[in-house]
Amino acid sequence: MHRAYQSILPCQSRILQQRWDQKYYDEHRQKVKEAQPMVDTKAPKTYVHLHLKLKKLQLEEERLATIERDNRILLEKMSIIMRTRGRVDNRNIYDYKSLNREKRQRELLRVTKENQEILKRIMAREPEYNHLKWQQEWDENEQFMDNIARYPRNWWELMQQEKEKNRKEKQKQKKAEREKKEEEEAKKEEEEEDKKEWTELKEGHDEDEQEAAE
Repeated sequence: MHRAYQSILPCQSRILQQRWDQKYYDEHRQKVKEAQPMVDTKAPKTYVHLHLKLKKLQLEEERLATIERDNRILLEKMSIIMRTRGRVDNRNIYDYKSLNREKRQRELLRVTKENQEILKRIMAREPEYNHLKWQQEWDENEQFMDNIARYPRNWWELMQQEKEKNRKEKQKQKKAEREKKEEEEAKKEEEEEDKKEWTELKEGHDEDEQEAAE
């Protein structure tokens, strides 16, 4: 089998060269297996105190204990007040006294006086613009616009008023026609009733004449 071995370098004995190459290769593979990594890829070390925060749990328990104690004390006080009238009454006869009351009053008077003076100056100030002149100019402009306009300024209101007037006139006309028609029908009914009565009277008179002739 060593005869078929092809060495990379020239050699005199192929069998020895094959053994040496195989030995070097095995040593290389062993070194590769035993080689230590230059970069640490392992997971970082975990610390218990970072995940389980005992101090925080202790503070939370103390806070809850304090709240529970305060609630119990408050409940006991409320029960005592409900069972008895309590140790104090709800009347307060203390007269409130302010230490800087006079100073605040003086400051309020000063501000009020300044505001009144400002208002007086504003009311006494003559206007820079004449609003009457503006109103006159606007009336003239409106007159010019009315002169050059095709339709009057309030044409829509006039048209609506005209429509409303026509509608009311039509309603009045229809009402008058309906009343006239009702009067004609009533008159016709009266004429028919009179005619019917006259016919009945005439027939009765003819019957009387026939009876008298017989």
